[in-house]
Amino acid sequence: MSTILHKGYIYTVERKTKTKSIFRCKNRNCKAIQVKIEIEAHAAITDEPTSTIIHSALRAYPLGAAGQLPKNESLMLMIQRQRTTETVGADWSFTRKIEKKYRGEGFILHQDKKLIIFTKKTNLSILKQNKHWCTDGTFKMCPDDYYQLFILHAMMIDAIIPLVYGLLIGNSAEDYNLFFEKVLKQDNFQPESNMTDFETGTIQSVKDLLSTILHKGCLFHFSQAVWRQVQRKGLTTKYNEDEVFRLNVKQLIALAFVSLD
Repeated sequence: MSTILHKGYIYTVERKTKTKSIFRCKNRNCKAIQVKIEIEAHAAITDEPTSTIIHSALRAYPLGAAGQLPKNESLMLMIQRQRTTETVGADWSFTRKIEKKYRGEGFILHQDKKLIIFTKKTNLSILKQNKHWCTDGTFKMCPDDYYQLFILHAMMIDAIIPLVYGLLIGNSAEDYNLFFEKVLKQDNFQPESNMTDFETGTIQSVKDLLSTILHKGCLFHFSQAVWRQVQRKGLTTKYNEDEVFRLNVKQLIALAFVSLD
């Protein structure tokens, strides 16, 4: 068999091994193929973290074709194969370079192939005392072999304090669920609200595991999401040159301040 039809796409044999056949999309202009080529090329010439390379490549990727891309774990492995420099191994050897005790307290709460959580008992105590939380992920400050650094903060009167740090291999609801489950079982936490960005996985996870609290979206991330759509739709020039259109975009962001009543 040299050609197959799957979910409306035609695939042809690229190469064969003793145990399997490797197929690729017949359309050589396929967006998924272009993204994979871009990721491989970027990985070969830079020492940026794996998560940064993936995140940068996917920012302009059409949402309608997202289902044709491999999972994040597969993209991460693809990058690692392209690396010309030594990367952190899957045995989490880099954690041994981190001081496991901070001011007399253990700092690694959980560690397995899918998730590493860093915090200490004092941090969890502060988290329990504060009823308003904020969670956010960063893709730039993350070691290889992990997709993002996910941080749980306490929103205090005059400051937002990072308390729990998680290294996640993806950004699905399952990834966030695993993080929250490990944290929530440490104590009887009773938060009243949690502010997040607009990652669909984060939103679903909060609904699943923190369904009774008030869930808020971050204005900064909302503004970023609107601006990305302006760029994605090719409207940057119109935004810069058309005063009315620019005002409309700003008014869209300002809807966040309008009362639901």
